[in-house]
Amino acid sequence: MLVEMSAPHIPVLAEEAIELLAPSAGETMIDATFGAGGHSRRLAEHLGPAGTLIAIDRDPSAEERFEQLAAEVDCHTRFIRADFASALEGLVAEGLRADGVLLDLGISSMQVDTWERGFSYSYDAPLDMRMDPGQEFDARELVNTWDERRLARTLREFGDERYAGKIARAIVRARARRPLETTHELVDVITDAIPAPARFAGGHPAKRSFQAIRIAVNGELDQLDRALPSAWAVLRKDGRFAGISFHSLEDRRVKRFLVDRAQGCICPPDLPVCACGRTAEAALLSRRSVVPSADEIAANPRASSARMRAARKLRDEGEQG
Repeated sequence: MLVEMSAPHIPVLAEEAIELLAPSAGETMIDATFGAGGHSRRLAEHLGPAGTLIAIDRDPSAEERFEQLAAEVDCHTRFIRADFASALEGLVAEGLRADGVLLDLGISSMQVDTWERGFSYSYDAPLDMRMDPGQEFDARELVNTWDERRLARTLREFGDERYAGKIARAIVRARARRPLETTHELVDVITDAIPAPARFAGGHPAKRSFQAIRIAVNGELDQLDRALPSAWAVLRKDGRFAGISFHSLEDRRVKRFLVDRAQGCICPPDLPVCACGRTAEAALLSRRSVVPSADEIAANPRASSARMRAARKLRDEGEQG
């Protein structure tokens, strides 16, 4: 049995996402990372009986929450249980056109607070961290089988962990005595590997390592790289895309993708006539990333690292600007 802890779910940047996605009656909106359904509920409120909400999530517990939401909203609903990259690719292949796509990246608060899933360093649980429980590869396998160099690289690149080398070395030494099985066993190894003055300087000492391992277990960055082109392709002309990121690796990918599509002519400035023929296919909906207000962060500290970027599609695929 999965036990959800009592922390309430609060969708991050919900009002800002609705403002930028601008859902209206009769439109089709895709919440590609349904989670606990907070954003989906806000979107559905604007779609009316003629509108359609499509929700995507690979976690089977999300489907149960979606069924409850679907019974309470007026619009048409559809749930796709799959990772968002595969689901978006499938929607493009079937020819669906949407008016808006939302990607709320990172981990659902429902997953963090279900302690048996092993996402959190705050509860002692089996090392798991799989967003899809049907996936074979989990955190236990990663921690106990990856070599020291690969572990260090993962912790450094995905977690910005300053002491990645020391932590990777400590993990290899600890598992040589016996396999690491639980989150608190891993927390103890990580904490002991970090110099004492730095252990609590930037929050919990295991925070960055757990983030890095979760990203690697679930292939989150590879999935994002696959998903962005499909999320854009499924939009009709004037459709809106919004992506909420929680660390720099995600945010850089979303920013680069949108900025590239918002760029027009790339000819040298001294060329009198455009020779590249390139025209912008996106209009950025905010000059900078949208961040939570101080009030939102006070109410929901998990929102503190969130960044949202959004754009409007200027033309259909193959259409010249």
